[in-house]
Amino acid sequence: MVANKNIDIVIEIVKKSIKEYEAPVLEKFNRLIREPYWVLISCILSLRTKDETTDRVVRNLYSVAKTPAEVLKIPYNKLEKILYPTGFYHVKTKNVINITRLLLNKYKGVVPDELDELLTIPGVGRKTANLVLTVAFNKPGICVDTHVHKIFNRWGYLKTKDPEKTEFRLREILPRKYWIKINEYLVLFGQHICLSVSPFCSKCPIKKYCPKIGVKRHR
Repeated sequence: MVANKNIDIVIEIVKKSIKEYEAPVLEKFNRLIREPYWVLISCILSLRTKDETTDRVVRNLYSVAKTPAEVLKIPYNKLEKILYPTGFYHVKTKNVINITRLLLNKYKGVVPDELDELLTIPGVGRKTANLVLTVAFNKPGICVDTHVHKIFNRWGYLKTKDPEKTEFRLREILPRKYWIKINEYLVLFGQHICLSVSPFCSKCPIKKYCPKIGVKRHR
């Protein structure tokens, strides 16, 4: 079982094993643009959307408008058309407009870099707020998506029922040195090896440490 004494070994092995894979969409786009606003907007648009679709739509939007002020100048119907491929585009269009307007009016277009402040923005939950902190600002936070929640429970490192409980428990037990990058590590590990259904346990580099909790079928 992945006990506290093994977590450093396990994460280092995972870190090495994912080097061959491309970075997640948000990380790639942030390295190119280096603008927190676009990390935030990418998070909003990624809800229930495949990474490649989010990447394509955000790049298309950026080609039309480079700044929050320019985004607000896009005609509503045109913005809906740009965001359409992400699904739930009516809601996402309204969220993008409302968030952008709030940032301009309250923060002079600058995305706040504190968790509690980010959580006051309508439409921004803990996952998004933490991802903005870690990706855009390189500040400590624990972004818990489906991969992080699933894998830590599968390892037996914790036992939690939902992502929010996972985040708070990880804040208690996960070494702080991993907070910023753990989401990136486990997203790639979860997409390529530790899949939700039928994970590739036969080629998993940490299989000797993993009790496979909850795994009913694997390859």
